[in-house]
Amino acid sequence: MSDTPPIHALIAPVTPLAQNCTIVWCTKTKKAAIIDPGGEVPRLMAALEQHGLTLEKIWITHGHLDHAGGTAALKAATGVPIEGPHPDDAFWIDEIETAGAKYGMPDAKSFTPDRWLQDGDVVTLGETEFEVIHCPGHTPGHVVFFHREAKFAQVGDVLFQGSIGRTDFPRGSYPDLIASITQKLWPLGENVAFVPGHGPMSTFGRERQTNPFVSDEALSDA
Repeated sequence: MSDTPPIHALIAPVTPLAQNCTIVWCTKTKKAAIIDPGGEVPRLMAALEQHGLTLEKIWITHGHLDHAGGTAALKAATGVPIEGPHPDDAFWIDEIETAGAKYGMPDAKSFTPDRWLQDGDVVTLGETEFEVIHCPGHTPGHVVFFHREAKFAQVGDVLFQGSIGRTDFPRGSYPDLIASITQKLWPLGENVAFVPGHGPMSTFGRERQTNPFVSDEALSDA
């Protein structure tokens, strides 16, 4: 048995909102996906080159500006396919340019994914596979990318260390978000490490113990 992990990941915060863009790659083939390229595309391209990676996919968790604003530019620079989010977030993607002008990110552009994703889909990267989990609540079309063997998830703005995603945006839903976390993420295992959309990494187990919104204790009191 090899101790070499099947995947590696690098977190590159981008945009004034310090969004956790994640570069994940297949260890064996060095083929990479960039998850949520919100902006600063030249810096992301430089990181690929620095690590000797070949970009194969662009994956999007949801259509908010800080997560998807650089997608069109990255696609234009590389030609690789865009996968995600779920089609229920199409209206958010259509509003990226308007939001970019409002938040001082004039280079942000809308785009059309090459593949919309559904709950239960599988996306491939090199010789690895990631499961797609539809987790509405923060946005209606939010998806999570999960690598079962590596016990690794990129959860976007569904869950954070010590917090959860906002639900006060159009078509957000607090009950949907809580259901996504407790019914879709928790069953994946307490030892799953996750990259959130902002802030430090954590594990599902730690959040079940300590998160003031979705810990087992907090929900038992609800």
